[in-house]
Amino acid sequence: MNKSKIQGHAAMLFTSLIFGVNIPLSKTLMPNWMSPLGLTYSRFAFGAIAFWLLSLFFKSEQVTRKDMGILFLGSLLGVGINQAAFITGLQMTSATNASIVITITPILAMIISFFILKEPITFKKAGGVIIGLIGVFSMILTSEISATGREASIIGDLLCVVSSLSYAFFLVLNRGISKRYSSVTIMKWMFLFSALMFLPFGYKDVAAAKIFAEGTSSAWSSYVYLLVGATFITYLLIPIAQKEIRPTTIGMYNYLQPLVASFIAIMWGQDLFSWTKPLSALLIFSGVYFVTTSK
Repeated sequence: MNKSKIQGHAAMLFTSLIFGVNIPLSKTLMPNWMSPLGLTYSRFAFGAIAFWLLSLFFKSEQVTRKDMGILFLGSLLGVGINQAAFITGLQMTSATNASIVITITPILAMIISFFILKEPITFKKAGGVIIGLIGVFSMILTSEISATGREASIIGDLLCVVSSLSYAFFLVLNRGISKRYSSVTIMKWMFLFSALMFLPFGYKDVAAAKIFAEGTSSAWSSYVYLLVGATFITYLLIPIAQKEIRPTTIGMYNYLQPLVASFIAIMWGQDLFSWTKPLSALLIFSGVYFVTTSK
């Protein structure tokens, strides 16, 4: 493995660890301190401001009209729908469920790659897809009743699937872009597009957020971590990884998120351990293993 690939893997390892910690932290903010939509739009607005300010210290890159269209689509899939669906789903389901369900991303990326990049689907890959989907559906159908009811738990899990699907499309469609432009150029445009698209829906929730008037130091620490760590740093690192490693391999790093998120959620009393969760996780992990190791 050359130095560039090591950097790509290191970027995704660090990103996955940050995302894993962010899942239970986000749970502590919703809905008491901020609504899911307000939390999501905070990330879009902060990301746009942070990446445009950072771009002032780098050489400006001219983006072609065609690539600008791809960046717009990437912002919708990899930032907008991905984050909005996940945060909304996270409020409805448990942190453990949400973190396990999103590990289906490599399987979805493989299916999308088959249609868009013409990557072949082998018997081993097909078997992996079936096993992984069984794991996801078992997780959804055996969800514990959340504070808002069992139906909300199922809807929350399904929204996390939607988040994974949009992110898988983003990984496949934006791989070419990541090779032509720097991370700063890519993200300053993607977050700007997302901030503008969701402005009519999110600004009221941000303005009405309780955290700005009565936020405790604990709430503000979680909020700052969400903005700086799980938004700015992670999205700065993702394009670096996209340049060096395949979309399905990037998706494999989602394995770390449920391990980190589940441990913290159970430790904080946000979730309870049950055997259905590790069994479902084992099915999903096995499915992804077969998909990513098939040639």
